[in-house]
Amino acid sequence: MYLFSNMLGVFVFDSQFSIVDEMLFKEADEYQNREEFIKKISSRHKNLEEPDEKSIKKILLHFNNPKYFNDFCSKNLKLTKLDVKNSVNRDNLIIQSIKSIGEIDKAINLLVKRLREWYDLYNPEFSRATESHESFVEEILNNEKSELLKKINVDKADSIGAELGQEDIEPIKSLAHQTYDLYQLRKTHLNYISALMDGYCPNIKAVCDVMVAASLIAHAGSLKRLSILPSSTIQILGAEKALFRHMKTGAKPPRHGIIIGHSLIAKAPDRMHGKVARALADKISIAAKIDYFRGKFIGDRLRKELEEKFK
Repeated sequence: MYLFSNMLGVFVFDSQFSIVDEMLFKEADEYQNREEFIKKISSRHKNLEEPDEKSIKKILLHFNNPKYFNDFCSKNLKLTKLDVKNSVNRDNLIIQSIKSIGEIDKAINLLVKRLREWYDLYNPEFSRATESHESFVEEILNNEKSELLKKINVDKADSIGAELGQEDIEPIKSLAHQTYDLYQLRKTHLNYISALMDGYCPNIKAVCDVMVAASLIAHAGSLKRLSILPSSTIQILGAEKALFRHMKTGAKPPRHGIIIGHSLIAKAPDRMHGKVARALADKISIAAKIDYFRGKFIGDRLRKELEEKFK
């Protein structure tokens, strides 16, 4: 006799492929726990065996009966919905959050560019004296023109900015408010990703910080995918165009991809970038494997080894 199960239930077929016993699933959820039903029905029959490929084809013919169609279709739809619902995991949340930050950065860059050009008409001296966009936005929101000029030691009478009325300054301040809100939204998303990583991939976070770690997971597609990549691939992840250009034209191969945003590479002289990137990719590869297979936290040790190597 043959033991066979599908989303309708668990069935026992005789040698003539007729049903001799069955346990039907009432809900699609029961299909997820079908092992319990299989054990119960197996206890009632001896010498049950798994059908081979030829036998399965004959068994499936039994379910061509129209009486099974509606039930089969309904349970299949419920099971698909359940699988879609359960497919959402922390990888998805991290990927969406880091992509959101990327879109916010694009919006900020566009708005800050317009804000600086607009504010230059009113107070060009302060705009050109402040490099940080975020500081620039905060300062013009919290201070008047005279206060800002005083901070950079410029007399108001010497300013070449136009004297605008309050009705002209308000739209500029409004744009600054919107830009400031985007900066705060970015920080909120970054804190959210950081909190997610504390329980999901703390070792990767410790080795390469939140932004780089999230970007690596997003580019790889998941923590699982990142954990099985060799360190040489992690090193150039995100630099695929440069790699293909090297393979096609013989141009210089890329030394790093996403990990260029890591502070160790930023601090290192250009001639050391390749060496630092290789060592960093090795540690990230180790951290990803430990996080995926739920090992102990050693991220701080891995980071310290890197920092001591490239003091």
